[in-house]
Amino acid sequence: MSFLVAAMSFDAHLLEKYSKPGPRYTSYPTAPYFSPEFGQAEWGAELRATQDSGRDLSLYVHIPFCDTLCYYCGCNMVATRNYARATAYLEPLFAEIDHVAGLTAPGRLVRQIHWGGGTPTYLHPDDIRRLFAHIQSWFTIASDAEIGCEVDPRELTAGHVQALADCGFNRLSLGVQELDATVQQAVNRVQPEALIRETYGWMRAAHVDSINMDLMVGLPHQTVAGFSHTLDRVIDMAPDRLAVFSYAHVPWMKKHQTLIPEAQLPDLPTRIALQQLLLERLTGAGYVYIGMDHYAKPDDELVIAQRNKTLYRNFQGYTTHKNCDIMAFGVSAISQTDQVYVQNAKDLKIYQQLATRDGLATERGLRISKEDRLRRDAIVRIMCDLELDGEAFSRLWDIDFATHFADALSQMAPMQADGLLEREGLMLKVTETGRLFLRNIAMCFDAYLHTETTIQPRYSKTL
Repeated sequence: MSFLVAAMSFDAHLLEKYSKPGPRYTSYPTAPYFSPEFGQAEWGAELRATQDSGRDLSLYVHIPFCDTLCYYCGCNMVATRNYARATAYLEPLFAEIDHVAGLTAPGRLVRQIHWGGGTPTYLHPDDIRRLFAHIQSWFTIASDAEIGCEVDPRELTAGHVQALADCGFNRLSLGVQELDATVQQAVNRVQPEALIRETYGWMRAAHVDSINMDLMVGLPHQTVAGFSHTLDRVIDMAPDRLAVFSYAHVPWMKKHQTLIPEAQLPDLPTRIALQQLLLERLTGAGYVYIGMDHYAKPDDELVIAQRNKTLYRNFQGYTTHKNCDIMAFGVSAISQTDQVYVQNAKDLKIYQQLATRDGLATERGLRISKEDRLRRDAIVRIMCDLELDGEAFSRLWDIDFATHFADALSQMAPMQADGLLEREGLMLKVTETGRLFLRNIAMCFDAYLHTETTIQPRYSKTL
């Protein structure tokens, strides 16, 4: 059965059954379990201890500023039109880069760079060049490095795009979300189709290798007919990748989301219909559904990596750069070595004070156990390879898979009955329909979800 036919024929009741809160697994254990007991001193020691690890580097830079507040936003951001705040932010950011780079072995190669936010292109073109030059002065960047940046078409100029191209950015992610005017006004992100096409044209003219478009389903006043029209126009522009996220309404975490009345959000039947529409239209247009909201053209390196079982997942999302330590700079940024996660201070003022004073702004972190690492490996394999060979996993981790994961296999039995998984012995395979439910399948391996702790994280719904 083709993926398109499968997408059209699965029972909608599965979406209702499995739409429940769960992590996105950009890490395991997930961020709520990071502890302030692992702080700056511990992170500094980890940096010094891992310089001979043989692992390459992935760099992340967080620029938190935006011109206006998008009501749906779940990111760490600051809405301001006072550009002096960005100028003031760059100095502590440079101080943090200087300090971490000073602890980094010169021979370590940077394979990936990503700027996120907020809005990285909030920075003026000259400051884009200045920040990138500062990074380049400290780190050895591979000639074929993947260098990406998130882009907001509003306030963007051709000069911004040229600055990114001059610095070597070869992957740009354009925030579209939805082209319906009523939806745009409801979320305070007004950007007409003509603006999207103009900025997209600048990127193509600058010969950017890969352009991604971010879309979102579940927004206020969103309808199947309206979103179908958006997909018509997006498919016509033919981006290389698409990330189509489900809106996470978490007003208890993001107070500004109270500006979206829950009564305006699509009901469950509409959300189900939007998911079906996405699969039908994008796979019908030739995109491959990787899983976890991501689609790409068949010749994209993410699709190839998934086929070759070299795809990985971390705080950069899906990536082809598995064996890299992440050095992350800026407010709330999360760094990672093979056995450690750390997060910078989430408060902008505190971040700036710490980075200026100490060169590090670590607020909390976690050194993970062997059990954490093997469960992370199981989760990553399911989410990236769409299968898990229990026998091979047993040999790799020196465990008895059936015994060690008896709880997970028991939880997967209903999923197997529902057609999300196929199991032959200890070989688990995600079905084409099951790609919609990767978060749910991965949750079976999450020991923290099934253990009573003092930490009670609240996650967005999986669908």
